[in-house]
Amino acid sequence: MLDKLIYDIRILKNPQKATLLQRYFKTGKGEYAEGDKFLGLTVPICRQISKKNKDLSLSDLKELLKSRYHEERLIALLILVSQFGKNQKKIFDFYLSSTKYINNWDLVDLTAPKIVGQYLYHLKDADIRSKQLKKLATSNNLWQRRIAVLATFYFIHENHFDESLQIAKMLLQDRHDLIHKAIGWMLREVGKRDQNVEEIFLRKYYQKMPRTMLRYAIEKFPDSLRRFYLARST
Repeated sequence: MLDKLIYDIRILKNPQKATLLQRYFKTGKGEYAEGDKFLGLTVPICRQISKKNKDLSLSDLKELLKSRYHEERLIALLILVSQFGKNQKKIFDFYLSSTKYINNWDLVDLTAPKIVGQYLYHLKDADIRSKQLKKLATSNNLWQRRIAVLATFYFIHENHFDESLQIAKMLLQDRHDLIHKAIGWMLREVGKRDQNVEEIFLRKYYQKMPRTMLRYAIEKFPDSLRRFYLARST
């Protein structure tokens, strides 16, 4: 079954699109996704393929996740999302044991909220939840830190903001732009639901934030309020 799936994926390759994607996802030497390879498949196509192969075994998914091709790893992860409801603990553990292969921002963003976020949100033990998020957020691995941030997106959708704010506070001084953007995005999502909660956080920390993080966080604010924060952060 796995061999047929790989064949079905690769006959759809688009070399011109692949070249564009490799530039967009920063796969050059010294860039965050150095060496990643693309086939040139769009996300909608990957979603279609994952739906047709939603019953793929975990052993086959493990092999697919090891693929050098970005889209094959994405398809494996999308299948995990579709299987999550059937065996949440098993899929959650499998996902976190596979972060070596979840190595670009789109792979994280499309799956971490629906697997890591959803699983941790429904845990009865708040201490375990907090320890797991902290472990991910303090990892030396960029993608594990981004998983921690994006996992809290599920919490935000449920109008629980503490986890996002705690992770944001922990990672205020993170050196990577992809973390700055992710935290700013989560703060913006908090603000969409309760601007007062976001502003309480901003008033305390906005002068310590990287500029990119702040810009993302206040993107939806009225112009006058955006100018207020930007002027005082310089």
